Amino acid sequence: MPAETSSRKTLRVAVLADSDTRWKWGALTARRIAGDLSGSGAAITGFLLRGRATPTARQLGEVGAGLPVPREVTGTEFLGLVRGGPYDVIVLALVGGSVQALLHGLARLWPQPARRPVLVTGYVGVVYEKLADGLLLRHGADLVLANSPYDEERFRAVYEGVGADASCVTRAALPFLGGTPYGGVADTVVFAAQPSVPERRADRTYLLRRLVGHARLHPDREVVLKLRSKPGEHTTHIEELPYQRLVRDLAPPPNFRLAYGHMGEVLDRTGLLVTVSSTAALESLHRGIPTAVLTDLGVREPLGNHHFLGSGCLTSWDRLDAGHRPAADEQWLVRHGVLTEGDPYDTVRTKLAALLAQPRLAPPAPYYTAGTATGYLPGILARHRLDEAPPERGSGVRQAVRHAVREAARGAYRHGVQRVAPVIRRMGEL
Repeated sequence: MPAETSSRKTLRVAVLADSDTRWKWGALTARRIAGDLSGSGAAITGFLLRGRATPTARQLGEVGAGLPVPREVTGTEFLGLVRGGPYDVIVLALVGGSVQALLHGLARLWPQPARRPVLVTGYVGVVYEKLADGLLLRHGADLVLANSPYDEERFRAVYEGVGADASCVTRAALPFLGGTPYGGVADTVVFAAQPSVPERRADRTYLLRRLVGHARLHPDREVVLKLRSKPGEHTTHIEELPYQRLVRDLAPPPNFRLAYGHMGEVLDRTGLLVTVSSTAALESLHRGIPTAVLTDLGVREPLGNHHFLGSGCLTSWDRLDAGHRPAADEQWLVRHGVLTEGDPYDTVRTKLAALLAQPRLAPPAPYYTAGTATGYLPGILARHRLDEAPPERGSGVRQAVRHAVREAARGAYRHGVQRVAPVIRRMGEL
């Protein structure tokens, strides 16, 4: 491991992500937190945790992380690289269960106080579901980043409520907030679609009909359906009913179009952002763009739009068709980390520098252990092949063969889903 913080020339950071959006969050977070901690900046190395949502090269190219394509690894492969790797910081940009599994794997690498990497994790956007579950699965990292004062309070309350150490909770902000402030001239209406919200076909078709209807009602406006992925590609959430398929039957007018790519570039030309509960709403609000969070399907926890209660953004398609432009509540924006004073990462960097300066850090100590979560933790570790069951005598070769076969099967399945299946679908549409 590296020498003391004062003698470092380059901070070495590993980012492990499991989807396109989490790669964007992890890479940008690494840049933000490592910015002023060394004279020569940071050397950031990216890794993708192999799984169902492993993104394609196209998806990785569009997130705007500005880093080389990350290397694809399994959890055990990553631990092997970390064991002998020269990393000062590890950013775990993963779903909660994967974070928990990796924390236990990392604890096995350093079972005693040692000079080890500082472990950082957090959330890619709005935390509107599974608050306690997701947080407790992330406990054990040295820093658990909260995107707002509101999240910081909730995170601490969860940890303190179970008697876990809450000192890891550290206020930051979403790393991709920024961009050109709204100038009040663009007349483009953008609907930010989400892969899994809403889930029902009838609800998704309703939203599309209203979006297309808005385009017909206002032929002078450009109306854009901003999509996260193409059919067959996976994102943070699995999309079972892609909007691209549903819109084909609606015969949209010429001023309606689909858009992919970097959300920031789309927002540069946006005059009204419409969504159910996408994190894109926070990016839009940060720029001062009028932002509408739809109530048409109700204000309900499964939709996530309850997060925007009090924001001033909740409205309906009927009101938008009539010309309404929501005005956001400034106090809500401050409390939810959309508007900040100073650099929201100052506290993170201060705590990170203090951790890096310590000659030894205690082993990662997650709240979930074999004693506190006897019926939950073993399944999480087993799914990532990090369970602690010792191999049977003489079974090493057989286990290696089975592992190779499983990984080959997973690779073939993912190739079929992400590349072969979309081609077959397109051929069927000819």
